[in-house]
Amino acid sequence: MADMDKLAVLVNTFGSSLISVGREVGLDVALNKSQVSQGVKVANICAASLIGIVGSGVQGTAIIMLNADGFNAVVTAMSGGMIAPNNNDSVAMSVVGELSNMVSGRALIQAALSGVDVTPPQLITGENINNVNQTPGVKSFTLPFALQPTGVLYLVLSFGIS
Repeated sequence: MADMDKLAVLVNTFGSSLISVGREVGLDVALNKSQVSQGVKVANICAASLIGIVGSGVQGTAIIMLNADGFNAVVTAMSGGMIAPNNNDSVAMSVVGELSNMVSGRALIQAALSGVDVTPPQLITGENINNVNQTPGVKSFTLPFALQPTGVLYLVLSFGIS
């Protein structure tokens, strides 16, 4: 598979996996197609979960980044309202990590890339989190998703293909 084909497959499968997993866990998720961009374009992030991806000629990261309303929507939906959405609570943050695991697992199975491993999620909290990956040879893409009734989830994908 050519490098650009592999990159397109990864971006598309991660996007579709986020939508399908989101629906399965009770999130109303919609891709803002007009705002999909190359590079990292995020704003007002308070929580993130980063998964490393390596193997089969692929190295990169998949990061789910949430604004405050998005964080609340994800934790509430995935826990059935049983966990209070507080990004200072490790249990609430683990919900975001689990969403990353589910999306990454589904995407890599759908991409049919054998020999690819993922790292456990790294959970990050704070104000105005941003990823400024400028590594030569690494392509980054931001896929913004609207969550209903309110909130934003960014899926930031960065891959180097060899």
